[in-house]
Amino acid sequence: METGYPAFDRNIESKTGGGSRKAYLGLAVFLILITLTVLYKAEKVVLLNPVVEVSPKISENKAGDKPNQVTVADNLDFEEIEAEISRLTSDSSGTYSVYLEDLNSGRNFGINEQMVVTAASVNKIPILAALYHKAGKNEIDLDRIIVPQAKDVQDYGTGSIRYDAPGTAYSLKTLARLMMEKSDNTAAYILASLVVGLDDIQNLIESWGLTQTDMKINKTSAKDIAIITIKMYRSEITGKALTAEMIDFMDDSDFEDRIPKGIDGNTKVYHKTGDEVRTVHDAGIVDLPGKPYFLAVFTTDIVDEEATKTKIAQISRIVYENMK
Repeated sequence: METGYPAFDRNIESKTGGGSRKAYLGLAVFLILITLTVLYKAEKVVLLNPVVEVSPKISENKAGDKPNQVTVADNLDFEEIEAEISRLTSDSSGTYSVYLEDLNSGRNFGINEQMVVTAASVNKIPILAALYHKAGKNEIDLDRIIVPQAKDVQDYGTGSIRYDAPGTAYSLKTLARLMMEKSDNTAAYILASLVVGLDDIQNLIESWGLTQTDMKINKTSAKDIAIITIKMYRSEITGKALTAEMIDFMDDSDFEDRIPKGIDGNTKVYHKTGDEVRTVHDAGIVDLPGKPYFLAVFTTDIVDEEATKTKIAQISRIVYENMK
């Protein structure tokens, strides 16, 4: 039985006569060259693994990453923080509003963060920001002296001015410090109503992007307070020198029993508390070296104020342990 190759040879010879051998050899050389070329190129072919590889988790943005780039681990970390806080507050009385933002990456999450609540003394943050903004524009002199009149004294709540002798003089800068460190209501009233003006404060905070804050009826949200506090910290309200002075008034106040209580060591917390009937708040920047973040915890309709303060400290601890 004949194979195909001899038949192929005879066919060529029958058609080409004496030149058949040369034609055959030429064709063979051509086929060999093609085969060698294919083999040479095949050595350079990279075969792809059909199994998709999972990239390793990255806990922090690498240098050069876009500021708002979010990695897989980032999402998981924030989900874990949110889940821990939700478990902690699930059996609590009242309603919790929580907002957390990593100032380096912009990563954030909220629980009822746009819920409008009574601001209580947290409204002193916008007052301070507006005062220092105008001081930076030379519209207000922080060294100006004011002597509070009897009608200006707010004889309730926190503060020391109402206990001072009539006729005591204060600079605007001292009033700002007392407003933040001692949560002085008389200082806040004088600065907001008599020095800056509530309408001017409202116009300024709206220009800064706050949409849920009303200074006249004392309402705000955790998200709004995040916007203004982060702007203050980043020197977007006034110059760097005045910024340093302004936020220094928000550190080491008479009310360190909430967010700061959950923080280790000497980490500064630039914050403001707020208390009213069945309402306990705290909001501010935790200036963790290299990893600053904003945290706000607002509450409404609570039953036990001291237990709520403890719970805010526990929330602060959860965040701190995950962020450090």
